[in-house]
Amino acid sequence: MNSTPSRFTLYTGPLSMFGAKAQIAALEKGLDFDVVPVHFDFTAGYSPKHPEVLRINPKRQVPVLVHGDLEIFDSTQIFEYLEDLQPSPALWPADIRERARARLLEHQSDEVYFPHIIRLMGLEDDLQGEAAQAAIAAASDFYGRIESQLQHRAFLAGDALSFADIAFYMAALFGERKGAPINATTPRLLAWRDRMTARPAVRAVVGPMANWLRDAGRPVPAFLGELLFS
Repeated sequence: MNSTPSRFTLYTGPLSMFGAKAQIAALEKGLDFDVVPVHFDFTAGYSPKHPEVLRINPKRQVPVLVHGDLEIFDSTQIFEYLEDLQPSPALWPADIRERARARLLEHQSDEVYFPHIIRLMGLEDDLQGEAAQAAIAAASDFYGRIESQLQHRAFLAGDALSFADIAFYMAALFGERKGAPINATTPRLLAWRDRMTARPAVRAVVGPMANWLRDAGRPVPAFLGELLFS
């Protein structure tokens, strides 16, 4: 007999890009889960660390997913678990080659594109400096490559939403915050972002994130303005 509870628990922070990825995916799949908010502020960061995050993840980071006696971390691993847990709606393409391409795009969002945004963190006051300009140029080059992916498709890996879309949407949101915005040179990418922002699962996660930023006195990306509570 399977004793695994129907609901799982997701530990995430109010400004966790990777936690938001996992939360959006779970909502897109219509899964039942509880969110445990992990403390974060711009002065102390994630200190003190949540004890369950410390216990489960040697990297001491969110997101962490707990489902019965299963405890996992890393947003990509959580994606894979959610796909097995709830195969429909599928968030990886059915075709083996398209699925491989989608997995590559998801990996590139985290490991190729996002490191340029990490380099911009702390450089907001010197965006014209050499280091910041190099990171912005690299991010813009990535936007151009994604623009070409969207030439004949609505989403990054075809005509249906995939984990690749969720991953890049959240990474690019942080790019917008840190000085590497998507602009009119990539119109298909801008239209894709609008389609993503309109999705209920995305709005349910990035809306509270936008409001948290505003309440913390931090800039909110203009494309999220409509999601701010009055």
